[in-house]
Amino acid sequence: MQAPSVVIAAELQRKIDNKTKPLGALGELESIAFQLGKIQQTLTPDVSKPKMIVFAADHGVVAQGISLFPQEVTPQMVMNFLMGGAAVSVFCAQHNVPLRVVDVGVNAELDAHPLLGSRKVAFASKDFSQQAAMTTEQLEQALQAGVDEANLAIDDGVNLLMFGEMGIGNTCVSSCMMTALIGVSAIDSAGRGTGLDSAGVSHKAQVIEQALQRAEQETGQIMADWSAQTLAEQVGGFEILAMAGAMLQSAQRQTAFVVDGFICSVALLFAQKVAPNVRDYAIFAHQSNEKAHKVLLDHLQAEPMLSLDLRLGEGSGAILAYPLMNSACVFLNKMASFESAGVSGAP
Repeated sequence: MQAPSVVIAAELQRKIDNKTKPLGALGELESIAFQLGKIQQTLTPDVSKPKMIVFAADHGVVAQGISLFPQEVTPQMVMNFLMGGAAVSVFCAQHNVPLRVVDVGVNAELDAHPLLGSRKVAFASKDFSQQAAMTTEQLEQALQAGVDEANLAIDDGVNLLMFGEMGIGNTCVSSCMMTALIGVSAIDSAGRGTGLDSAGVSHKAQVIEQALQRAEQETGQIMADWSAQTLAEQVGGFEILAMAGAMLQSAQRQTAFVVDGFICSVALLFAQKVAPNVRDYAIFAHQSNEKAHKVLLDHLQAEPMLSLDLRLGEGSGAILAYPLMNSACVFLNKMASFESAGVSGAP
């Protein structure tokens, strides 16, 4: 995987700077326009053909009482997505963004639906506090599900991919993966998720510590030495890995993708362990209310577009940020230059 070529960078910056505005006056919008132009290797970036893909799966660790909600909420919410009633559904409809929901591990049989992709790896991962979350074959299937979904979209002409997730317990899984990936303590990576109190967060951190200790003993390696494969097999989640696979393939095909909140950011963190250049194709939507997200964004040296105190997941922050990305393209493509407008003071 190659990083975007920098050949066009100077010309892009000149075009941005020559718009009828003071230098840097459009702030982060200029950074987004620059990044999109560099990814697409054009002076006229375009995000008019976006797509939202929400990956859904369940997690065996829910058996340890780490979530306020029971596991049956996952398939119920998937149906809510498909019927158009969820936040991501109504926001996608508002902005005319196609929505696809992909089952990679929901613990239920789901009826066929035009918006549903069926790529089920298993009926939930295993309880990683007791045993490895998945097999090597399941890991490969989860990653491939994301690769296939990215290819499907890009082959259809999509020029901006947005990712979301659904899975009761997946903040616990994400916190565990984050601890293993960057070495922060479990108590610093564990957050309230869907609304845990302080005792619940403490319990979640204990379960994460137990899982990592078990995995270190079984693998005979400290987590800092784990490969991406070992980490995913021991403490991963199917929908998180599917997102990572989709991100890796998006980058491979030089297509920008939008990172939603905490869980999606962990997927990127994992993808970056596989291929560091994937980070260059990521646009960060928002900083969520989940306490570890800022730590993770700082680690990724990311500047998210929004900070709205969101903690919903499901791609809600990504779709809310979409109009800003569209505006970044509009200003670069349609705003007058000093020369074309006959305005004095060009830099």
